[in-house]
Amino acid sequence: MKRREFIAALGGAAAGVPFAARAQQKLPTIGFLSVSTPTAWRHFVAAFDQRLRELGWIDGRTVAIEYRWAEGRSERFAEISAEFVRLKVDVIVAGGGAVLAAKHATSVIPIVFTLANDPLGAGLVASLSRPGGNVTGLSLQGPDIAGKRLGLLREALPNLRRLAVIANPASPQAASELGEVQTIARTAGLEPAGLEIRRAEDFAPAIEALKGRADAIYVCADALVGANSARNNTLALAARLPTMLYAREYLEGGGFMSYGPNVPDLFRRSADFVDKILRGTKPGDIPVEQPTKLELIVNLQAAKMLGLDVPATLLARADEVIE
Repeated sequence: MKRREFIAALGGAAAGVPFAARAQQKLPTIGFLSVSTPTAWRHFVAAFDQRLRELGWIDGRTVAIEYRWAEGRSERFAEISAEFVRLKVDVIVAGGGAVLAAKHATSVIPIVFTLANDPLGAGLVASLSRPGGNVTGLSLQGPDIAGKRLGLLREALPNLRRLAVIANPASPQAASELGEVQTIARTAGLEPAGLEIRRAEDFAPAIEALKGRADAIYVCADALVGANSARNNTLALAARLPTMLYAREYLEGGGFMSYGPNVPDLFRRSADFVDKILRGTKPGDIPVEQPTKLELIVNLQAAKMLGLDVPATLLARADEVIE
């Protein structure tokens, strides 16, 4: 058979394949493991999806995205990770404590972390510049900025003496930050008291018990806390306790201050990692990135309800003042 006839025959054979069968060819699949809820992460997911679209990855057309929501329950991390392994997804996107569960579930499927407090300290990567293995992503550098958060809280509250620190001990990242904050607080002459929160039901009695026994609350980054942030802020406000949080999105419900990276931007940048991996780059060859900017947000609405006068010098340095 001549070459031209052979090509024509191939074309005819392809045309004979039903369109539905060709349409069902497997798309590259992203397993998106959220440690929180669809509502709490709506801004993050929107940023991630928008950047994917800009890079040519459109859900349902050029890529398939399997979203799963752990809703702050750490026991769900391993279950969802195992499900993604069974589904044979091409890359897993995970945040917080879920990254460790994903790493335990597979050493083959690439994993991109969006919200890792201390990826090097947690053993997620061999180094920031050369991660190695199947894991890479964006670091929150949580322990490194704990001191700055505490300093800003002291500037806003000159009479701060007793500090309650909320952390989920089941989260290695939160436990690490708790230890860092307590050490810094003692050095600064404060009296830190760690509050261990393991279930959503623990928040209300714990915050109620702080009335008259603390001057403010420092909240360590964690899935459980993030999933319940609005309710917790309302409880803290009712107890007349100003809060320091780790991102602007978690001020809802009456949070007082936040200092940390722009989280939607981190999710947007994580889409670039996914793009590189889907196009053939090994995750171990993609350096871990850090936040390019840290933002200070002050909620004056909460301050007024708490009867606080925030120093003008602090407000002048804030990236955003909620009025």
